[in-house]
Amino acid sequence: MGFLELTLKSYSLNSSLTLESFEAVIFDMDGVLIDSEPLWKIAMEEVFSSLGSTLTKSDFQKTVGLRIDEVIHFWNVTEKWGVVDESQVEQAIISKMEELIIKNPFPLKGVIDTLKCLKLKNVKIGLATSSSKRLINAVLNSLNINQYFDFTWSAEDESHGKPHPAVYLSVAKALHVLPAKCLVIEDSYNGVISGLAARMKVVCIPEKTHFPNPKLALADFQFDSMEEFLNEISR
Repeated sequence: MGFLELTLKSYSLNSSLTLESFEAVIFDMDGVLIDSEPLWKIAMEEVFSSLGSTLTKSDFQKTVGLRIDEVIHFWNVTEKWGVVDESQVEQAIISKMEELIIKNPFPLKGVIDTLKCLKLKNVKIGLATSSSKRLINAVLNSLNINQYFDFTWSAEDESHGKPHPAVYLSVAKALHVLPAKCLVIEDSYNGVISGLAARMKVVCIPEKTHFPNPKLALADFQFDSMEEFLNEISR
């Protein structure tokens, strides 16, 4: 078995994970609660093509985990679109994403049961995402999971998005929990770095449409699915 295969196996083979050490679990949203990464690629490809872009879905791997305004700016500069008002592009993508999420309101396997488990264990539950508040509302309402979260926060309200730790630190502060007592659940490299930079423990459940990234081994724990994570904390 090669190094890459090893990194994609559950970290619990080497170290057990128990909730006793944590007072809060903070979830990323895209690719963790909902399979939205393919939807983002559809929305970006559609809107970007209207600007004359030749980018395809595979190109967007380079900007996974960034805020959408940072993604737009990156490609605006890289592809030399000459867009002056990038906020209009951002709003067009968010509107398309809302439409796609409402049409595809499916949580990833294990998400609902994991949220129920954490509530039963009286663990505080937070959400820290690079997505906008509009999309937080679209996802939580479409999946009918608003009631599980004690606090939700978007990196759009921070000076820096992931991999900067600000969004995670803001959620921990709002939950009145020390960063060291928070467990983060992420799916991307930028998200893992963000959680680690906040001095929190990080679970990585790699998003299946991403190219396998051996750097995800930086996470403290790694599982193939939310169901696997749930089995671990339920033992």
